[in-house]
Amino acid sequence: MSEVSAEFRDLLIEIGTEEMPPKALQGLSEAFSSGLCSGLEQAQLSYKIAIPFATPRRLAVLIKDVATMQADRQIERRGPAIAAAFKNGEPTKAALGFARSCGVNLADLERLETKKGAWLLYRSTQAGKATATLIPKLIEAAIAALPIPKRMRWSDLPYEFVRPVHWLVILWGDEVIEANILGVQSGRETRGHRFHHPEPISLAVASDYPKELETQGYVIPAFMARREQVQVLVAEAAEQIGGQAVIDENLLNEVTNLVEWPIAITGAFEEKFLDVPPEALIAAMKNHQKYFHVVNSEGKLLPHFITISNIDSREPEQVQAGNERVIRPRLSDAAFFWEQDRKNPLSSHLKSLETVIFQNQLGSLADKSKRVAQLSGTIAKQLGADAAQGIRAGELSKCDLMTEMVGEFPELQGIMGEYYARHDQEDSEVAIALREQYLPRFWGDDLPRTPLGQALSIADKLDTLIGIFGIGQSPTGDKDPFGLRRAAISVLRIMIESSLALDLRQLLEKAEAAYSNLKAKPSEPVFDFILERLRAYYQDQDINPDSIEAVLICRPSSPLDADRRIRGIEAFRQLPEAMSLASANKRIHNILKKTTEAFPAEPDSSIFNHEAEKRLYEEMASVSETIAPLLKTGDYQTALQHLASLREVVDYFFDKVLVMDENRTIRTNRLALLQQVRNLFLQIADISKLQN
Repeated sequence: MSEVSAEFRDLLIEIGTEEMPPKALQGLSEAFSSGLCSGLEQAQLSYKIAIPFATPRRLAVLIKDVATMQADRQIERRGPAIAAAFKNGEPTKAALGFARSCGVNLADLERLETKKGAWLLYRSTQAGKATATLIPKLIEAAIAALPIPKRMRWSDLPYEFVRPVHWLVILWGDEVIEANILGVQSGRETRGHRFHHPEPISLAVASDYPKELETQGYVIPAFMARREQVQVLVAEAAEQIGGQAVIDENLLNEVTNLVEWPIAITGAFEEKFLDVPPEALIAAMKNHQKYFHVVNSEGKLLPHFITISNIDSREPEQVQAGNERVIRPRLSDAAFFWEQDRKNPLSSHLKSLETVIFQNQLGSLADKSKRVAQLSGTIAKQLGADAAQGIRAGELSKCDLMTEMVGEFPELQGIMGEYYARHDQEDSEVAIALREQYLPRFWGDDLPRTPLGQALSIADKLDTLIGIFGIGQSPTGDKDPFGLRRAAISVLRIMIESSLALDLRQLLEKAEAAYSNLKAKPSEPVFDFILERLRAYYQDQDINPDSIEAVLICRPSSPLDADRRIRGIEAFRQLPEAMSLASANKRIHNILKKTTEAFPAEPDSSIFNHEAEKRLYEEMASVSETIAPLLKTGDYQTALQHLASLREVVDYFFDKVLVMDENRTIRTNRLALLQQVRNLFLQIADISKLQN
């Protein structure tokens, strides 16, 4: 007996494979589900919801309430115009050819009458197809579109997929849809856990899939349910040993994609390893073994770890012992690197930086360090820090890349630099800057907090931007191999969110001057590139795009200053006078843009012959004097409130005065007055860009 009505059925598709790469699994699952849904929509087949499932050994989608038939479709084809279809009452070749192409006689065609004329028309009804006949092709199309960077082939078969395929389920309600895809014949039998339930599990109906796998097969097929289970197990295991598990989101996702039936195992290591910097131990546990580390209530690392096993072992102590045995050499390596690296000072690596290429056309890491050091010193001085310390931080900034620890764990760059600098008794501010130079690493990451760290981070990123632009390798499309967009956003975040009143254009010119071999002068293009990133920066902050445009058109050289202007404009547009002044500025802009005659830089008040001119001129002078100190301190919001008071006199001017007077002297003087009005606002932004 069918589980659903004749009009709708549930559709289950499962591809069973060898273990798939965990980092790619979620993307493949989402793409497979999306591809199937797109196929159904293109075929004009309705459905209620698609539920994706993904484990190391399967990609599956359960689609609820799919229509069993396509709806009939009305087809209309317009043919030649009646005037061209008949000559002297006889059909032409055009008319006969159109009828033939439609597969009907000329007499079966209709006429379409419109105001523009009359045409031959063919109408027919195309019967909808049964969904079951369309599904195999939909599956093949979804598989072909999967984002698989490198497809595998297996045995002597001509098929390619992310991993070899072993079984295929296509269940249409309670019926199997026959198909051979990727060399496997479809059926109703899925597989359970590789070890706990390797036997086939026969599914009666599509909707039984998740329940049967979990109750019989020792498989939690839904990623989010499995992820939640892993998170709970890890937290509980840490609590049992008196600690707190540190659960990294990326590691949690990866571990979830490595198991089908998660079981938490707690392990320990010798306390002597705690003499090694905790970041190194964590890197060894997390990256090599996919372990979660445990800390105490003060956040200090404990000599314990938690791993997630894919087997519910009858002898969990053996699994624990095995994991402890495996991690010990990793931690011993970290301890050895820590000991060896400290035998020589960090500065001893300066010479070896000459052997490492930063970029073929831009020299070595030693060359980059020298450039960054000078710029870092300049910025540090502007931020009130010691310029000499800024230079020293720049000189040492890349030295830890040559250490054995960072060679083994590249993600520890900067972090180990701080440890080794402290060991060498370098200034503590210099040591902290070495760690902070890479911040922020990603969107939303912490920013460098110390002036020296801020200086070094900005200097390093600006040097890269100038160098790469200078050799003609700026980002194109979605290609950005040097991460220049991220670097630009990072510079903006540091300057704006840390309230650093730095002149970006000047710093870029200094960075450019440090190079001697660039093909072009990139400082201005890089300045434009960084300012353009402000649009992305404000995208998630509910800032009106036209507020950003109004400020960027003035090209402020300080990102912090640009931010204050944008915030000021956002507040200004809430005032009742805002849109009227925006419209007036737009009118002024259009008048000035259209005029072809020269006019003086300043209006001459003795030429005014109307009260409206005099009032506008006097009010402007008063407001200009009032806002001058506000502009110097960057209080644009208050300045704009004063500018808003000009609304009445601006409106009065346009109501009473004809700008383009017949008298040339009067006309050009009024144009100069309008230019003065516009320039007054342009000290902050071009409010003519604001939209209602």
